Formats: sequence, structure tokens, C-alpha cells
Amino acid sequence: MDCYGSDTEKDEQQKPLLREHEDKVPPVCGSSRYGLALLSSYGFFVVYSLRVNLSVAMVEMLNSTHQSSANHSGTVCPIHYDPSQPKHNNTASVYNWNTKTQGWILGSFFYGYILTQIPGGYLAGRFGPKWLMGFGILLTVIFTLLTPVAADLGSGYLIAVRVMEGIGEGVTFPAMYTMWAAWAPPLERSRLLTISYIGAQLGTVIALPLSGEICFYLDWTYIFYIFGAVGLVWFVLWAFLVFDSPNTHPRISELERLYINTSLKDELCTSSGYIPWRAIVTSKPLLAIIVAHFSYNWTFYTLLTLLPTYMNDVLGFSIQQNGFLSALPYVGCAILAVVSGQVADYLRESCFYPTVVVRKAFSLIGMIGPAGFLVATGYTGCNYKLAVAFFTISSSLGGTSASGFNINHLDIAPSYAGILLGITNTFATIPGMVGPVIAKALTQNNTMEEWQIVFYIAAAINLFGSIFYTMFGRGKVQPWAVHTFKGK
Repeated sequence: MDCYGSDTEKDEQQKPLLREHEDKVPPVCGSSRYGLALLSSYGFFVVYSLRVNLSVAMVEMLNSTHQSSANHSGTVCPIHYDPSQPKHNNTASVYNWNTKTQGWILGSFFYGYILTQIPGGYLAGRFGPKWLMGFGILLTVIFTLLTPVAADLGSGYLIAVRVMEGIGEGVTFPAMYTMWAAWAPPLERSRLLTISYIGAQLGTVIALPLSGEICFYLDWTYIFYIFGAVGLVWFVLWAFLVFDSPNTHPRISELERLYINTSLKDELCTSSGYIPWRAIVTSKPLLAIIVAHFSYNWTFYTLLTLLPTYMNDVLGFSIQQNGFLSALPYVGCAILAVVSGQVADYLRESCFYPTVVVRKAFSLIGMIGPAGFLVATGYTGCNYKLAVAFFTISSSLGGTSASGFNINHLDIAPSYAGILLGITNTFATIPGMVGPVIAKALTQNNTMEEWQIVFYIAAAINLFGSIFYTMFGRGKVQPWAVHTFKGK
């Protein structure tokens, strides 16, 4: 069956670059580029497991007696477990933090995260992405291991530690985008990047239920020790097995090196050290990605930081049930992210759909779908099966955006992808900073009506972002990203 597609960007309707070298495409198995995808996926697994583990730990870190008397007399819905069932270990400290303090603790990570987005993209381009990403995650690991000590010292110390974790993690995505600009052939981008970034979803999927089990059988402090150790193992592997580009990799095959370099020869800027800042900050395609990224992250971070709280305080699940059920939405998200990557590259390479059409289609599905199901969740009442199902569908559909606006930076300016990601992620971090604080302020009593407002706000922002991106998004390399500039 023949496939075809079209839109206004007619110059994308040309014979795919990689098709000209079809007989010279190196095998996937054992390739350095897919090895990089797997190891970077492990890295993002570490990144997100360290980011979300506090969401589950927070449930156990709070003095439940104090919380009940301060807010309400129990969960909104009937509990789904035997409250008399003892935990295997209950020796860790608990704290009397009010809802405002909880909101600041959950959001504090993003105050550090936002600071290193743009510097991360610049430093990766200037000094190389390998060690920037490596030391960024190592810094996060070190402060994760210090989390229990900081919590005992006081909420202010815990907030400071989370800010430092954010500073370390802030460079990771810009650094990895810079690395992929040198490693990812254009028609393999969706596949390689979805493999790479699925680690973030897997980190959430595994960290949430495992954190619940750790809390039950050990105590909440071990969450930070165990995941911190996993991060240390990753750093050792990254240090010895990863290199900045195909040209600096000592073990890559000559066939693969030639394949990657040939596929990228017309997409990378020939100027050295020059960054066209004016063109970047006035670019409408970049603005479209900024708005889409901000909007999507409002919903994403709302669920990422507060879903365990909703499962506990509203739906009445135990810490073990909480971790498992909070992870379900991200299982679907991870699966659809990988599937969408395969489909997106198929549509571009075999069906000749222009990049812009593919990016917009996957962005619309990944933003409007989650918005609708999130609103619907607010009206499920105590029907916990339906609530969990809607949460899962909402987050799963969001996974398709991995092949939409999320990788559009590499389409419009591969030479400056790290810087562009730093810019968009700076704005996209704001929801993580203010979202939990606003949500906590709106849900003082944890009623269904209060949570409906939280879901409506997230859905409206998502809808606006999807429309804006559809209007102004582009899929081809921008002129300012490939010209040779001579600046002072």
C-alpha cells in the first residue's frame, strides 16, 4: 500500500537522505549509537527515580496524626486496606509539616532545575556533553544520599538539598540533546530519542512502586540510599563507555561513523563558537515549542508530584498500593512513547509525511487526549477503578508527545539543539515550581471539588499549548541554524 503526505513545507518532500545510502546503513545490533541510547536511557532512569522518590516518601515522612487533625479526619473515600496491618519497620523520623511547607518541599527541586537549563545547553556545546551530563547526575546522586540528614535538620535544609539536586539535573536534558545532534541520523531521531528518554518514564514506573515497598519493609530513608547507589553505578559506566561524538569514539565501526557523519553533513552549522542569539530568541518555531513544552509540563508535573498524595488522601490507598497504582500511568506513557517513535519515523521515511505534519499530529494527541481524561478523572468520585483507568489513559496518551514537540528542537536547529532545549526547558520548569504550590493551596481539605479545579486548570493550559503549537510549529532546519556566520 502506498503512503504519502503533504503540507506547505514542500522542500521536505524530497527523497530521504538516508535512503541514498540504504546499502551502507550499519546494523542496529551492537551499534554505538544504539548503545548510547540504552546507556542514556539508564541515565534518565536515574534522573527521574531521584526526582520522584520524594513524592512517595513524603506520604511516610509526615506525622499522620498531625495531618489528620490539621486537615480532615481521614481520606475522602473508603480505605482499601487494613489500617491495623503493621509495617515491618517504622523507625524513621516523621515531621509536622503543614500543606504549605509540603508544597514548597515538592516544588523546590525545580527552583534549582530552572537555573541550569540555558547554561547547560551552552556548556555542552562549548566543552562537550559527556562530562557535563555525568557530573550533573553525580551531583544529584550525592545530595540524594544526604536527603535523610537534611530532613532531620529541618524543612529549610531539605528544600536546599532539593534545590541542589535540581541544579545537577538541570544540565542533563540540554547536554543529551547536544550529544544527539552529533549522534542521531535525521530519520532515526524519533527512534533513538524515544529509546533514550523512555528511561525517564521507566524511572517513574519503577521508582514509585519500589519506593512504596521500601517504605513498607524498611523505612523511607532507604529510598534515597538505594536509588543513590543505582546512580553511582550508572556514573561509572557512563565515564568509561560514552564519548561526545562518533569522531571521538575509539571503538565505533568506520561504517557507522561514515553513516552518521554523512547523514548530518547538511544540517550542522559550519561556524565555530558563534551562537545566533537574536535569531534564536525571535524564532516563532522555537516559541511554539516553548508554549507546548510549558503547557504539557503543567499537567505532567501536577501528576508527577501530587498523584501519590491524591491516591492516599482522596482514594484511600495504602503506601504499597499507592506506589504501584501511581506508577501505572507511566507504564502506558513509556509504551506509547516507544511505539510513537517507531510510527513517527515510519511515517517520515516510508510514507513521506513531512516532519512538521508528524510533529504536530503527535503533539495534538499527546496534549488534548491527556487534558480530556484528566478532567474526566475529577468526576469519577470514589470509583477508584475508573479513576486509576483515566489517570493511566491520560498519561499514556501524553507519551505520544515524545515524537512531537519534545524532539522538534533537533528538527529546526540541530547545531543548537542543546541551547534550544535549555531555553524551552527553562520555561517548562516553571509548572514544576508553582504547580505543586498552587495545587496544595487549592486542595486544603482534599475534597473532590477542589481537585476538579486543579484538573481543569491543567487541562485548559494543555489545550492552549496544543493549539499554539499547531499554528506556529515547523519541521525543517531554520536558515539561521545552518548558515556560516561571522560575528565579532
